[in-house]
Parts: sequence; C-alpha cells; structure tokens
Amino acid sequence: MRYEGNIFRPPSEAYSLIVQVTIGCAHNDCTFCSMFKDKQFRVRKIDEVLEDLEGARHMYRRIDRVFLADGDALVLKDADLIRILQRIRYLFPECQRVGIYGSPQDVLRKGVDSLKRLKDEGLGIVYIGAESGSDKVLTDVKKGATAAQITEAIQIIEAAGIPASVTFISGLAGTDGWEDHAIKTGELISAAQPSYVGLLTLMIDPAAPIYEEIEQGRFTLLPPLTVVEETLLMIENINVEKRCVFRSNHASNYLSLRGNLPEDKEKMLAALREVRGHKELLKNEYFRAL
Repeated sequence: MRYEGNIFRPPSEAYSLIVQVTIGCAHNDCTFCSMFKDKQFRVRKIDEVLEDLEGARHMYRRIDRVFLADGDALVLKDADLIRILQRIRYLFPECQRVGIYGSPQDVLRKGVDSLKRLKDEGLGIVYIGAESGSDKVLTDVKKGATAAQITEAIQIIEAAGIPASVTFISGLAGTDGWEDHAIKTGELISAAQPSYVGLLTLMIDPAAPIYEEIEQGRFTLLPPLTVVEETLLMIENINVEKRCVFRSNHASNYLSLRGNLPEDKEKMLAALREVRGHKELLKNEYFRAL
C-alpha cells in the first residue's frame, strides 16, 4: 500500500483497509480543519489505486471493510469509482462494506441516480461533514455549503438507499452563537433524517486558520459546561421519525453519549442534565484528543 501524508478516517473505520483515491481535500478551506493543509489536492491515477488493492489482497487474508480516502473521495467520476468498487468486490468477496468521504457539493452534483448506481456496485456508507445547521456558523468557518444544501445532500444519500453518517462539531460557534448553532443543528438533523450522527467537540490545532482568530480574540472557545448545555439544547431540538444512531463518544468529547434516536433521547438528555454544575464529571483536557 502507498500512502501520501497523514491519513484520516472516521472512527468507525478503525479496522478498515484504507485506500487513498484522492490526495487531500478539493475544498480545503474550512477554518477549523488542519487535516489536509499540507497537501495539494489531486485525484490519484486509477491504475495506481487498483495496484494498491491488488497488493492488499496479497498482504491480508481477510478484508471486511474498505474505506476510500482522502477528504472528499466522492469527487471522482462515476466511471472511476465503479472500476474501483468492482475491483474491490472481485478481490475481496468477503468485504462487507465500502465507505467514502463525500462533501455536500459532491453529493448534490451526483444526485440520487448516480448514488444508486454506486450502491449497486458496493458503496455501503457515505460520511459527510455537516459541522453545523446554522448558516452563520457555516459561513464563518468557510464550509462552502449552506444548511439547506447539506440537508438536501443527506436526503439524497438516504434516498439512494445508502446510510449517511453525518458529523457535527460542538463549540464551533464559540461563545457568541452557541444557542443558534445548537438549535439549527437539531433542526437540520430532524429535516435530513440521517442514519448516523456523530458529534465531536472542537479542538484547536495551531495549523488550523481558526487558531489565529482565537489568538486575536475574534473567537472564544466554549467552556466545557457550556458545551454540555449546547449539546443538551441540540438534542432537545432533534425530532426524527426513523431510527438514527447517535454517537458523541469521540476522544474530543467532554462527556460520552451513545444511543439511538428517538428512543434514547430522554436518557441522553438526563445524562447531560446530571453533569450540570459538576465539572469534575467531565473529561479532563489532558485526555482529549483528535
């Protein structure tokens, strides 16, 4: 296997074979993100990707999952993705799922019919970074998509029969707009109805552009107990009709939450209310990590 630069994958892809089909991120302008700032975006040659898959077949006896990286691998042309998916199915008949990162822009450009074809070829899950349901926050962090576009993209993925795993970030609005961030995020989840929601908590890498905003006093990080209040308000505003797996148990989170919505909504709200005024119950900063 050949890799360029640091490799990133969703937590649920920890035991997957990771294959780079793109290098870096086509957007790469988000102020909170430093993951791909050291890379110039490009699409890898498909023959190289297929060679890597062949090499992995010789290296590993069993591959249960494959994850296609980097930041928005769904940017590839359908024909190229189909070639990759077909080769995965041929080489790894035991493979249970192929996952991929996709930006809202990628999904909107492809549409339902395109994603249905990719599903038929073996695409099993699309990870999409929504970050917030607030248009103000999305503009501030230079996400490059509106809440309405993100909602539509998630709906397209789900309509194609592919589970959408959507990530949001606590604390992304700072101290000034956390209530709007929480409410609008809950409303976006309610409208989009994704299969999976992952909630991370903002952590700052000095290489991320937002670090300069903090240093200049233009952005103030949300205190841990206010993060709890923000999460509580967010979940209060989530009303989904179908089952949504909710996870807020990433290493960055101050409090670990996991449950299925809507059935575990009150249980998670109760856990958040319990730690109000009890900062000692939250994870120490030393143990938080990206």
